[in-house]
Amino acid sequence: RCADGAALRWCITGVLCASFLGLGMSIAVLGPTFPSLAANVRKNVSDIYFIFVGRSLGYLGGSVVGGVLFDCMNATLLLALSMLGTTAGLYAIPWCKNSLLLTVLMSVIGGSMGILDTGGNVLLLNTWGAEAGPHLQALHFSFAAGAFLAPILAKLALGDSESEELAGAEKTNQSVLKSVPTASAASTTPAPKDHHNEELLWPYIIIGTYILFIAIFFFVLYSKGSSARDKSKASAQKGRLAKHHWALVGLLFVFFLFYVGAEVTYGSYVFTYALVFAEMTESEAAALNSVFWGAFAACRAAAIFGAAFLSPATMILMSLSCSAASSTALAFFAHYRALLWAGTAVYGASMATVFPSGISWIEQYTVVEGKSACLFVVGGALGEMCIPAAVGYLQGRFHHLPVTPYAAFATSVMTALLFPVMYKLANAPQESDVKEVSDSETQKALLSNSRLTEDEEDEEEEREWNDADFEVIEMNDKLKNSLTDTSCRIAGHSPAQVSLQPHRDDVLGDPPVLAGGSPGRQNGNVDWEKSE
Repeated sequence: RCADGAALRWCITGVLCASFLGLGMSIAVLGPTFPSLAANVRKNVSDIYFIFVGRSLGYLGGSVVGGVLFDCMNATLLLALSMLGTTAGLYAIPWCKNSLLLTVLMSVIGGSMGILDTGGNVLLLNTWGAEAGPHLQALHFSFAAGAFLAPILAKLALGDSESEELAGAEKTNQSVLKSVPTASAASTTPAPKDHHNEELLWPYIIIGTYILFIAIFFFVLYSKGSSARDKSKASAQKGRLAKHHWALVGLLFVFFLFYVGAEVTYGSYVFTYALVFAEMTESEAAALNSVFWGAFAACRAAAIFGAAFLSPATMILMSLSCSAASSTALAFFAHYRALLWAGTAVYGASMATVFPSGISWIEQYTVVEGKSACLFVVGGALGEMCIPAAVGYLQGRFHHLPVTPYAAFATSVMTALLFPVMYKLANAPQESDVKEVSDSETQKALLSNSRLTEDEEDEEEEREWNDADFEVIEMNDKLKNSLTDTSCRIAGHSPAQVSLQPHRDDVLGDPPVLAGGSPGRQNGNVDWEKSE
């Protein structure tokens, strides 16, 4: 049974990593296919920017709804349904000819992605518990790998369609040069084929089919009842909430907002920054951008093995230290070309492990449920939306200032200040711990008092016994003296005088009797009988 449980946990982890690979592909495929989407709905590229807003809003809504539903229903069933929603949206996009409908489809896909992002992290935490660190790193590395593969897949599909379109255009030109078409021939000539639908078809169909298979695997896990054990384990841990649980969740929300915002901002603007302020060529700027994302992906892959040996707090401290050092170099010493390249690489590597390490870290101190995880995802999504927009606005207002590295430095300072506060709150003693400590101290005090009382009683008994011994000794001395006096009186007085002595003793009280009887009392009784 233990072997079956371990195999089931590894199956859940594998399916979750595969789903996050699809999540990365679903998000990244929009970039290279964006011009084809605009042409498919007969709009300019600048006129359909709102599909990004629709997807972001859907992502936020899906994160919130997923966080609530995750605490109410089976986790694998919820993730399977979200994957089906993503598949349906990806299948429908190539056939969409209306910009408003395209925005709705993007919102549906974003909502499904938000549910997957929230539920996947919580399900993995419930599956592995304290051992979830390396698996969380693998989960988020799968997302980065999917985001890396999607542009390549789109490029292959779009390249084939473009080559076919160019070949068809060349054949048409050759036929036109050979013969001039008549009016009847022109009227019977078919209209040029719309290649935009074909360009969009294969990338979205391939990714949608892949995600459909992942949804089937989630349904299989649901039929096995895999998350029942995880739910019972999570419910059993609800008493382990930290003393400042919601304060920790709120601070980590802000922490992820600055972290994800900094990551997306630098990755989005480093190309423009390199062209304008570093005076690089386009190929050099593209290489600098690739260095950032390459270091990001490589460090996230290495963190899978590093998390098995390092604690989440150690990994976060290492990331924050590298981020602060590299952002300082980028903000104030970027005019040295070597520091620009090295700072970009180190900054990308420092961004790689913060999000999964942060979730692993807080799970050590409190219970991470659906509502808590949705706040983490929402914080990251808000940072991805707000900070790049703010940096773009400031760069437009202040053309002469390199706002991008300054923003990287400012966010590094904010995260470096937030983490010690979170660490202090996380290690605050809980009320139960304080109660246990006070109870133990009370028990110790009672034990010490009882011991003191017993010692005092023993000393008192010893003192009483000593006093009794002294009294017995004094009484013996008095008795000896009285016997001596009595014997002297018997020897020097008349029998009549002696006979009065016992009567006097009866009036005053009997003298103490030693063991074996009082000789004086016996002699007195004999004399009294003789007088009678």
